[in-house]
Amino acid sequence: MTTDHFSRIKKAINELSQEQSYKSVCHPHFKDHKMPSLSALEQVVNLSREILFPGYYGDSSIRPDSVSYYIGVNTENLYTILVDQIFAGLCFMCEMPEKFDLSERKSIAHDYASQFISKLPEIRRMLVTDVEAAFLGDPAAKSKGEVIFCYPAIRAITNYRIANALLTIGVPLIPRMISEMAHSETGIDIHPRATIGEYFSIDHGTGVVIGATSIIGNNVKLFQGVTLGAKSFPLDENGNPIKGIPRHPIIDDDVVIYAQATILGRITVGAGSVIGGNVWVTNSVAPKSKIIQFKPRDVLYTEGGGI
Repeated sequence: MTTDHFSRIKKAINELSQEQSYKSVCHPHFKDHKMPSLSALEQVVNLSREILFPGYYGDSSIRPDSVSYYIGVNTENLYTILVDQIFAGLCFMCEMPEKFDLSERKSIAHDYASQFISKLPEIRRMLVTDVEAAFLGDPAAKSKGEVIFCYPAIRAITNYRIANALLTIGVPLIPRMISEMAHSETGIDIHPRATIGEYFSIDHGTGVVIGATSIIGNNVKLFQGVTLGAKSFPLDENGNPIKGIPRHPIIDDDVVIYAQATILGRITVGAGSVIGGNVWVTNSVAPKSKIIQFKPRDVLYTEGGGI
């Protein structure tokens, strides 16, 4: 390393160490406060998938006489890791560390983890309907096993249902991390706060975005690139966006939304409707409607290039 190299590096270190440089992007770490771990949350998701889809994930073979043992071991491991990560999430979200009772928060983490475990049967029941919808809705699907193994939507929806259950219990931060893991893995972005009914399917999936306050009914099918988003945010008296208000669409039962459609704002798409590809919808749609693009009108071009 030359003198010039050393001086450049030293200058960068000095600049990066200035409080005005890092204060808005630095998380202070307090003694005994754990940080959430992406690698540990990957274990949480993988163990959950092994429990929810026994025989499809993990290395152990499943037989009727061993399934209880297999699920029991995985559930115990899941509980242990989940308690640790929920506790880390509680630590991370603490704004007044001097008033943070570690033993109390550890007890809360145990309670949240056990509540989540109790929700796994219902999560599996919902996922069974999602697999069924994907299988019946895609002529290319040869089996439900192929859907579980190969379809990115099932991975994304599984992460969503796990994250949504944790968020419903009251777990902070961890649900959003789990949903973003699926986003990175599949290109499907489902906010864990969204409400999604049974028999939900996403065909192909890449580029789908489902906002936090979206409400989706039963037997809804989306194609790639669909956005269920918000319009402009209302501002408070100080000019800051007002958060927590319903701002995403309501999609009623039995709706199909084709590729690249954009549905914005707190509007309702009525039951049984079909939204065609590449359309932009910002007003409510009556039940059993069909919204499609009009064919482009003929355009007359003159010799000089005018219209």
